[in-house]
Amino acid sequence: MKLFKSLQVAADDGGLGDVFSLVEEELEKVPGCSRSDALKFHMLVDEIFTNIANYAYEDDTGKVVVSISYDDADNKVRLVFKDEGRQYDPTKEKPPDLSLPVKERRAGGLGIFMVRNTVDEFVYERTDGCNILTLVKTIGEQNV
Repeated sequence: MKLFKSLQVAADDGGLGDVFSLVEEELEKVPGCSRSDALKFHMLVDEIFTNIANYAYEDDTGKVVVSISYDDADNKVRLVFKDEGRQYDPTKEKPPDLSLPVKERRAGGLGIFMVRNTVDEFVYERTDGCNILTLVKTIGEQNV
């Protein structure tokens, strides 16, 4: 069984709701996708999409293309976020120092840290003026 669906939306709150709907609808078709898996994907979408909406386009509202695919040959769901905003490679983000008290930690980075620790693959590329972030997660695994 193979699934693929893609959606282009505005990088704003309304777009986020549309992406949530897309991901939820497609995950319902994935064999063995648990409520726990779905909640993890909800967190992934919320974190990545919100970062794009808040930072990629500065004061403008740009577009985001979100694709979701599944192939039962490897039992993995792939989420791809593509935007034409300013270049940002989240794979270079340093993990937060969780040993420090909350008030002493630098601001930012915790969401990306959670995303990286939830997925099997976290891959960034900059191609033709676009940021492309690919997240891959095996369905049914018990990470974070």
